[in-house]
This record gives sequence, structure tokens and C-alpha cells, in this order.
Amino acid sequence: MLRRLYDWTMGLAGHRHAGTSLFAVSFIESSVFPIPPDVLMIPMVLAQRARAWAIASIATAGSVLGALLGYWIGAVLMDTVGQWVLTAYGKEAAFQDLSLRFAEYGGWAVLFAALTPFPFKVITIFSGAVGLSLPLFIATSILGRAGRFFVVAGLLWKFGVPIRDFIERRLGLVFTIFMACLIGGFAAVRFL
Repeated sequence: MLRRLYDWTMGLAGHRHAGTSLFAVSFIESSVFPIPPDVLMIPMVLAQRARAWAIASIATAGSVLGALLGYWIGAVLMDTVGQWVLTAYGKEAAFQDLSLRFAEYGGWAVLFAALTPFPFKVITIFSGAVGLSLPLFIATSILGRAGRFFVVAGLLWKFGVPIRDFIERRLGLVFTIFMACLIGGFAAVRFL
């Protein structure tokens, strides 16, 4: 089953609309969607290593624009959509306490969430809800997301063939590690 899913994703990564799909996934992941864009970006870079920097740019642009949507949700729709997302991640009760800490460390939180598997959408919505400085939010989102996507793209560009061989030989292990990171990111939300 994993092999078919991997082959399908690799086929999708080489499709002429893959860039548009990556932009869309990156955009909605930053505000509401739980699956990170790496799921599509990694196979895209592996399938088209010469376009690694363009692919990282697409993911970064989509993610930062989606982060602005998340910020807007927190600033304008906190009582409806924002509350729903915070409830989905179990953070509705901790909102007040986190708001006080976020005022002091918000920029670092945005940068941390942008660089790691931590669910970025929680921080984007929270940033808008507590009124984090918009220029600071944008700057840390760009820095963090570009850092994350360009490092991944750079590693895949440099070591693409061996990494692709490793992934294909150890698909089960790679999938398990990816899922552990994804679940770990969601679990980290519980402790914030």
C-alpha cells in the first residue's frame, strides 16, 4: 500500500500542475489543513532536482500567504473559526495563559513553528488573536518557512539520488519517521 501511495505521489510530483498543488497545500496548511506541504514538496524535488529552488519558493510563498490567512482568522474570526481550530488542537482552555506568554515570546514561537513539524496553523491563528505585531509575524514567517523549505530542497538537490534510493529501499521506515514527526508536532501543541 505504501509503495502504491509513494509511486502515486511521485507521479503527481512530476505533473504539470504540481506547482499549483504545492502552493495550495502550503497555503491551507498554514491556516487550517493538518498535512504539511513536505508530503508533496519532497517528491517534487526528487522528481525534478533542477527545479529545487523554484519548488522551495512556491512552498514558501504559499505558506507565508496562508499564514496571513491564519493571522486574519485569529484577528477577525477568533470567536468562530479560530476557536474551532484551537478546540481541534485542545488549546481552547489554555488561551488566556498562552496569550500572556505569547506577548513576550511570540516572534520566537512563530519562528519555531515555521521551522519544525509543530502545527504552524496554531501559531498563525494565535498570533492574530493576541495581536502580535504584523511586521514581526510576516518577517518570522518568511524567515522560518524559507529556512525550512530551502534547507530541505538544498539537501534533496545535493543528495537527491542517494536520498531517493534510501527512501525507496526503506519506505516503511521513512513513513514511520515522518508520521512520528507529524504526530510529535501535534503532541507538542498539548504541552504549549
